[in-house]
Amino acid sequence: MSRKRRPARRQPTPVQRTDTQQAEELEALARKYPQDQEEILTEAAEFYSRAGLHERALALYQQVLDAGCEEPHLVQAFRINTLWDAGRTGEAREAAADLRRRHPADAGPWNIVAEMFESADELHDAVDWFTAGVTHLLGPTTPLTIDAVHDAVDATGIEMLALGRHRARRHLGQPCDDLDQLAHDLYDDRPALLRAASTLDDLHNPGLTAAADGDPQALIASIEKLSQEVEARRAALSRPRMTCALFWSPDEFAQLLDTWPELAHHYGAEHHDHIRHIEQRLQRLSGGGEAHLGIAHGTVTDFESFIREENLSPQNGDTRAHYAADLAARGHATPWPPPRNSPCWCGSTRKYKKCCGNPALT
Repeated sequence: MSRKRRPARRQPTPVQRTDTQQAEELEALARKYPQDQEEILTEAAEFYSRAGLHERALALYQQVLDAGCEEPHLVQAFRINTLWDAGRTGEAREAAADLRRRHPADAGPWNIVAEMFESADELHDAVDWFTAGVTHLLGPTTPLTIDAVHDAVDATGIEMLALGRHRARRHLGQPCDDLDQLAHDLYDDRPALLRAASTLDDLHNPGLTAAADGDPQALIASIEKLSQEVEARRAALSRPRMTCALFWSPDEFAQLLDTWPELAHHYGAEHHDHIRHIEQRLQRLSGGGEAHLGIAHGTVTDFESFIREENLSPQNGDTRAHYAADLAARGHATPWPPPRNSPCWCGSTRKYKKCCGNPALT
């Protein structure tokens, strides 16, 4: 006898807010939670930049820097990018030179500035920044091997730098060197789902643009794909790595149990139990000192592709943990906990403090 899928709860259509409105709301939120102002104001500045209000964005970045933030080099890199977008390229170059003299210890600032130059078609400067970032983070005498990158403190960031360098050098028509070979090796070592093309040369083939000359729509699609890739990388760089709990929306949860009924032993048979278990688990991890927690948003279709490509069993708890980590790496995760007055992570549209963040409900 087949199980009937429970109807999903209808969610109210969210009110669309402009980038400026979201930035102003975040500024107000930062005043309520000054202990979190670095993260909140940095996000607000990004919304102002999207709205073209670069001076307001720059003022917020400077406010964060003046307050003594935890990641000043990353904030400085965002500020440099906004200076460039505002047309103040001379100031951006001077600030970039100053940042480089400070030798950032994380890949984020190197990547952001390098991609700024790349987006402006300043490819030689982009290659210079990508190269300097890899060399500084790996060390000038470290062997250029996959193992050396994996053993480094910021392995993912170094990989992004190496791949970005390869992309810019391919567009300059420069021959393959040792760092390009490292980029090839790192790309080939990725899980199949994280490879967008069969080879790195295929992915970064400058001839794709030339081939699209007779097809404007193909050219537009190529540009949009590259833009999405760059934005995903920047988003990943702007937040620390997260330990994630795997979350299924009501529809996906019902489909998951229809496909693998035995997973009810792990998740429970009801979606509200699934939500409660996630909140309780994250509360325990947070109480134990675990930092940078998050919610990874899974879908059954994507999960099926993941276990097929990786040849894993869906019933294995490690498989689901690996899938959550893979989602986080692809940008399909949100930080936990949300601000207490923000919408709850579970999708209820209620404030977090009155929903999953209410101690009485956990």
